[in-house]
Amino acid sequence: MRFAAIDIGSNAIRLLFSNVYETASGPIIKKASLIRIPIRLGEDSFNLNKITEEKVGKLIKSMQAFRNLMEAYDVISYKACATSAMRDAKNGPEVIKQIFKESGVQLHIIDGESEAQLIFETHIAESLDPSKNYLYMDVGGGSTEYTFFKNEERIWSRSFDIGTIRLRDNLVKKGVKEEMDEWLKEMGKKYHPELVIGSGGNINKLFKMSGLASMKIMSNTKIKQLKEFLESHSLEERIEKLGLRPDRADVIIPAAELFLNTLKQAKVSGVLVPKVGLADGIIHQLYQEYKLDQK
Repeated sequence: MRFAAIDIGSNAIRLLFSNVYETASGPIIKKASLIRIPIRLGEDSFNLNKITEEKVGKLIKSMQAFRNLMEAYDVISYKACATSAMRDAKNGPEVIKQIFKESGVQLHIIDGESEAQLIFETHIAESLDPSKNYLYMDVGGGSTEYTFFKNEERIWSRSFDIGTIRLRDNLVKKGVKEEMDEWLKEMGKKYHPELVIGSGGNINKLFKMSGLASMKIMSNTKIKQLKEFLESHSLEERIEKLGLRPDRADVIIPAAELFLNTLKQAKVSGVLVPKVGLADGIIHQLYQEYKLDQK
């Protein structure tokens, strides 16, 4: 059986198709296809407090295409979630209605806590040492979501309006970083997380650049080295010489800074990068809802 998840982020929108195979030992979820379009809603939302007609038009065309693909793929069900950029746009609700009218795709604007909860649905904690505590961190263009795991259970989630596009454009509101740092220090002292579990396109790219084997820990030192390496190249060089996409080349350094700051404040030595995110969480939720309906 196949499910689809749409993630309307601040930097890009994504359509994920995943197959679910039911076995005697439990369901196995495998990614079938991922489509990513760098529309960058955050550039509108965080600077203008609205989504412009140009980007609304791109969203509508994208959702029409996504709808056709979902029909061609014969998905059992889908869910589309919009995060920080759409949350902050004054015309967000109107844009949602227009997209539904033009494409038939229903978008849901979710808050930071709901976003963190969906990410938790990936059950990544179940594959780790249950006796240890972990801090899950998802970095987007507009916000960063944190979730603390203890004994395989979510014990605390928090979202902060600090993301790569906001940092790039100096749009982080006064006091937000200080609030985040205090929270991380407090949580670090209280729960002593073993590792940060990182998600998002930027940390995935940093991990790929590190040359580490799958599920190996990326240390604080390694991330610093990668950040310094990237900073030694101009934006054009990151695109031309290092092969980064333009919409990755200008935000990967702010993302590295966010991860380094988190490691410092929470006193954690490294990051595990399992390559899961919001769309993966949506797929897990859809499958669980399907099983409930079957019962």
